[in-house]
Amino acid sequence: MDYTEFSDICPYSDEEMRAALSSVADHPYVSLASQALFPEKEPQFLTHVLKNVRTVDEFQQIVIAKGVEWVIANTVAEFSYDGLENVTSVNGRFLAVSNHRDIVLDPAITQLVLFRNGFETSQLCVGDNLLKNPYVEKLLRSNKMIKVIRGINARSLYLSSQLLSRYIRQTVTSGTSSVWIAQREGRAKDGFDITEQGLLKMFDMSGTADFVTNFDELHILPLSISYQYEPCDIMKAREILISRTRKYVKGENEDLASIISGIKEFKGNVHLHVGKPLSREEIQEASLCNKNDRYQYIRSAMDRRIISGYRLWDTNYMGSDLLNGSSDHADRYSPEALEAFKAYIEKQLDKVEPELSRDELREILLGIYGNPVKAAESLG
Repeated sequence: MDYTEFSDICPYSDEEMRAALSSVADHPYVSLASQALFPEKEPQFLTHVLKNVRTVDEFQQIVIAKGVEWVIANTVAEFSYDGLENVTSVNGRFLAVSNHRDIVLDPAITQLVLFRNGFETSQLCVGDNLLKNPYVEKLLRSNKMIKVIRGINARSLYLSSQLLSRYIRQTVTSGTSSVWIAQREGRAKDGFDITEQGLLKMFDMSGTADFVTNFDELHILPLSISYQYEPCDIMKAREILISRTRKYVKGENEDLASIISGIKEFKGNVHLHVGKPLSREEIQEASLCNKNDRYQYIRSAMDRRIISGYRLWDTNYMGSDLLNGSSDHADRYSPEALEAFKAYIEKQLDKVEPELSRDELREILLGIYGNPVKAAESLG
């Protein structure tokens, strides 16, 4: 596959990775990360690794997998996954479309599950808003990251989408790599996992055959990741509340703060479900609709899989009942758990500026937990 056309957005080659990691290796944060991830080694161990690692796969095996395992060991109660037979069913080459709850952990956990089970890790679509720090960009593009351009005018966005679409299609259909992408731009902040129809149109832009072939050859796999305690929940609630009265403007390092918070916070139980791939029969059904309804049909099929694959925790049922002032799901949690969850919510509310309405924030926060129950029940 000729990557010349895609040099600005594609992941680093092994040679580019070696140069990038060598330039990162002496950053003071590297020794701190080394002591956290490799406490049994000398403090400069990670610096040495970054200067001597030879391939992207080696970097993922020695450093990235170790880092994600550390997150799970230190911030997750129980970690589980299922549906890997669906990866096998598409011969390990697919376009994974995932719900999006945490900036880094959603794709990182997916990669770890593939790695643990002997599958090749995928390339990852990541918004360029996360790449403002050159060190972060070097680390991410060394970890199979595809750069998604954002915040540009309509004409530039159209051209950028065409390029991204061609890259994804060629990468998957050539057998070069699988690709992971979130079902929407930005995280779901209200607990509802909904696929952006524009994303499906972007996939189709690069197709040179008929509608059915264009989608079928991508081997689209829906993914559902579920956190018992939503990463950055109070930060999401705060953004929703502020956005009700004015345009929300992110702070200079807000994305980085969200990444760090998502990594460090306790997440309770975490589950990843790999859904059944979008079938040729479903795509054929969609092709019978008029042009826009075709995408809506596929979007509905994707959303049903993602929502039904989402594992509901006690926090979701408690959030739903507290939000609705009911005890409809009281059989899903204990009275003690409910009191502890109420205390957790109030503790989270204490973290934001006091001039924001506590009652409105509480309602939003409970919605983040309760809305997945509403979504699941709407499926019937």
